[in-house]
Amino acid sequence: MYLDFFGLKDQPFRITPDTRLFFDGGNRGRVLNALSFAVKQGEGITKLVGEVGSGKTMLCRMLLNRLTKNVDWVYLANPSLSPEHILHAIAYELGMDIDDSTDKLTVMRKLQKTLLERHGKNRKVVVLVEEAQGMPLASLEEIRLLSNLETDDCKLLQIILIGQPELDRNLEQDCIRQLKERITFSFYLSAFDASDIHKYLNFRMRSVGYTGPELFDIKSARMIERYSNGLMRRANIIADKILIILFSQKRYKVLKKDIIKAAGDSQYQKKEGASKTIIAALLGVLALGFTAAVVSSVTTTPSNIVEVPVSIELPDSKDLPI
Repeated sequence: MYLDFFGLKDQPFRITPDTRLFFDGGNRGRVLNALSFAVKQGEGITKLVGEVGSGKTMLCRMLLNRLTKNVDWVYLANPSLSPEHILHAIAYELGMDIDDSTDKLTVMRKLQKTLLERHGKNRKVVVLVEEAQGMPLASLEEIRLLSNLETDDCKLLQIILIGQPELDRNLEQDCIRQLKERITFSFYLSAFDASDIHKYLNFRMRSVGYTGPELFDIKSARMIERYSNGLMRRANIIADKILIILFSQKRYKVLKKDIIKAAGDSQYQKKEGASKTIIAALLGVLALGFTAAVVSSVTTTPSNIVEVPVSIELPDSKDLPI
C-alpha cells in the first residue's frame, strides 16, 4: 500500500520475525552473542526470558542461522508436549527410526546411541524449547533427566529454554528445583528505552530501502515507547499504522496525533507518567540498598546458576571453535 510512497522494497514493520531485519541494538546483539557463547561452552541448560513481543523468536532464528557448523538443532515449538511425547519429538527431529508405538525405554536407548555417534563425529545436539512457560512441570522434569545424558567430560544433549516471565515462576516450584540447579546461563530480554526505539524504527526503515530524512525523531520515539512499553512487536504495529496514516494523507512528518491514533486503534494504553516512574525508581534504589546490606552480612555458598549480564564483553563466537 505505502511501499512506493516511501520508496520501500518491503514492509519494514511486519510482526513476523525476519532475520534480514535483525536489530542488534537494545542489547539484542549482546544476548545473541551470549547465547552463542553458551552453546559453544556446551554445559548444562540455558534459559532466555522475555516479555511477550520482546523479540525472543527473532533471537531463536538468528541463533539457528548463526550456529550451523557442527550443530544439530532440535526445535520444539509445542510447549504442551507430555514427557513421553518430548522424547519422541526429539527422536523424530534427529531422524531416528522409531514410531509412536515405540516404548519410552527403547527410544531413550536409541537416543543415547544416536547422541554418542554424533559426539564421535564432533557434532553438538541442541534442543531449543520455545514458549517453555507453558510446558507441564512433568515435561520440564523430563527435560532435566535428558540433561543427564553425558560422557566423562561433556554433555551429549544441550537444552535452551525460552519463555515468558512465567517460566521463572514455574522454576521456583520445589518439585522441579533440580532443574533450576542445572541452569548455568540465564539471560533476560529487557524492554527498549526511547533511544532504542528511535534507532530501531529508523534502522528498519533504512533496511528496506528508505532514503529520505529521518521519519521517526527522538520525540516521536519517546511517545511510541510509552505506548508500546518498549516491546518490539507493539512498536512495529504502531509504526506500521503510522505509515498507513501518513500515506493516506500524503505527508512525511509524524505528528503526535498520528501516534495517538495508531496506538488507540491497537488498544494500547500509555504507561505511567514520569513522576510515578521516578518514585518507583527511588523506591527500587532504597530496596536494592537494603538487599545489599543484608547480603553483605551473610556468607553463603554461591549457586551454580550464572545470571549473565548482557553488558559484559563476551568472546566473539568465531573465537570459540565447536
